[in-house]
Amino acid sequence: IQTLSGKKQYTVFAPTDDAFAKLPAGTIDELLKPESKQALTDILLYHVVSGKVMAADVVGLTSATTLLSKDVAIKVEGGNVFINDAKVIITDIETSNGVIHVIDTVLIPAADAGTIVDIAVADGRFTTLVAALQAAGLVETLSGEGPFTVFAPTDDAFAKLPAGTVESLLKPENLEKLKNILLYHVVSGKVMAADVVGLTSAPTVLGQDVKITVKDGKVYLNDTIQVIITDIEASNGVIHVIDAVLLPK
Repeated sequence: IQTLSGKKQYTVFAPTDDAFAKLPAGTIDELLKPESKQALTDILLYHVVSGKVMAADVVGLTSATTLLSKDVAIKVEGGNVFINDAKVIITDIETSNGVIHVIDTVLIPAADAGTIVDIAVADGRFTTLVAALQAAGLVETLSGEGPFTVFAPTDDAFAKLPAGTVESLLKPENLEKLKNILLYHVVSGKVMAADVVGLTSAPTVLGQDVKITVKDGKVYLNDTIQVIITDIEASNGVIHVIDAVLLPK
């Protein structure tokens, strides 16, 4: 309240009571709990832009940086102005320290993407991969700046290996072999699916190329391993999910 009561000029995209009522049941009660103070603060800051930006100027923008340091997208469609997916329903309510534009939906900032490892841990389909990365000492590497492209086998993919293979690879005497297998799933740089389909191969961090083919609109690695989910973006790269484990020569 003190921030928005000061002398500095602000533009506030203000959701109505009806806008808050559109949130899933229990959301407001949850946000008002003491432990949710930071999340609530972030949401509110996401509705405020520094400076006094009148509607005539808003329509000339494609984005604006909020006090949360995250941008909101601005578009004009059918004579209406939208801030992300929220429609501006009243404009230019002038105040002594800025201007208010009323919106019909609460703006929710997108969560920051975690690292490749963070996403793999949180997802729940990659417990074997995460265990293997930990055993091979690659967690720190794939939590680094990168960027990396990871072809990530699911738990089901690892389960397709002959019985006892995973357990054997996790033994200390086989960790170099495990590390090589994992590095064969990593490509330097952030290669999105749209770019992958234009390649015939990609050099892995192991130093061996992985073959890429497209059949009937589906992408395959080394002819038989299918890419089943693409473009899971991380802060340090991208994950493409595959249905079997890639084994280097």
